[in-house]
Amino acid sequence: MTMTPARTVRIAASIGTAALAVATAFAVPAAAASHQTARPGSAVFVQTNSPAGNAIVAYDRDADGTLTAAGRYPTGGLGGSLAGSAVDHLASQGSLAYDRAHQLLYAVNAGSDTITVFAVHGDRLTRTQQVASGGSFPVGIAVHGDRVYVLNALDGGSVQGFVRVGDSLATVHSWNRGLGLDPTATPQFTHTPGQIAFTPDGTRLVVTTKAATNSIDVFPLDRSGTPARTPVVNSEPGTVPFGFVFDAAGRLQVTQAGTNAVATYTVARDGKATPVGSPAATGQAATCWIVRDGRHLYASNAGSDSLSGFRTGGRHGLVPLGDTGTDGGTVDAAVSSDGRYLYAQTGAKGIVDEFRVNHDGSLTAIGSVTVPDAVGGEGIVAR
Repeated sequence: MTMTPARTVRIAASIGTAALAVATAFAVPAAAASHQTARPGSAVFVQTNSPAGNAIVAYDRDADGTLTAAGRYPTGGLGGSLAGSAVDHLASQGSLAYDRAHQLLYAVNAGSDTITVFAVHGDRLTRTQQVASGGSFPVGIAVHGDRVYVLNALDGGSVQGFVRVGDSLATVHSWNRGLGLDPTATPQFTHTPGQIAFTPDGTRLVVTTKAATNSIDVFPLDRSGTPARTPVVNSEPGTVPFGFVFDAAGRLQVTQAGTNAVATYTVARDGKATPVGSPAATGQAATCWIVRDGRHLYASNAGSDSLSGFRTGGRHGLVPLGDTGTDGGTVDAAVSSDGRYLYAQTGAKGIVDEFRVNHDGSLTAIGSVTVPDAVGGEGIVAR
């Protein structure tokens, strides 16, 4: 879509105003690290989501994949907890996001309705900004190029768009869209949105709504990054679509907490999501999060304390690889940049379980770390 001159001026003015505010953002020195031998690209960052004060705990990834504590960095905001949640206080995927191209880390402060931006220097973080999320109770962040979108969970749900300006975010107020969810629906943790992400080409935003409307909502974006006024709603009754990733072929792989399965879709330019084959059942309970490592997918089952592995590209859909046990309350997970290690966040006691990813996709446990003040925490990034 080609922008008219008037639209270009309006967007530029909005970004310019926000960028002026960004110029006044404070910079906070990084916390003193206890371990100063980090290698570039070998850090793991874990969000505590503590209501008493949210923080990012940094770990060095050693040569064998195990983690060593390297520092703690307050976000300046507060974590939050959705009513009814037990091991997953945000009940979302993608609450901590890494912009590899610009070496920035974005964290949600659900209890403060803000987003914190950190500049990443190996295993060290420098806080550069805390900015309003554009809604209530932010739970997810999507990044593509210089565009960043935040998913807000409460008051009916909303998405808010930003443009990266240096090491900060400039709010584009015209890039705010309501999701139209019932703000009174209970329990909150099942009736709020689950994730936001860009399609691989950056032309659409995808949002899952869990049990709120059992739908996969897709916002087409114009060339400026402006979302359509309303999303294309792909209804999936009873499935409770939660977390998702895109596989190597660009297909959408969605966890279904209602059926405990992983379903495959293609997403067309017009926003229509079309199922591919039948969902692959995990045989586990509360299948909610999912992470990709090359051709392999790993779904987190919070109710079974396990990870279910699958291989993509099978003639008849996903090929099951079996289940691997974790500590209690399996939630978010991340894979190292070299694809050799998987780190699973577990919410019951705030433990991160460490696994080596074998050539056949099976997982071998290699240890675990307990993250301080991270019971019920969500959000993990591996470099």
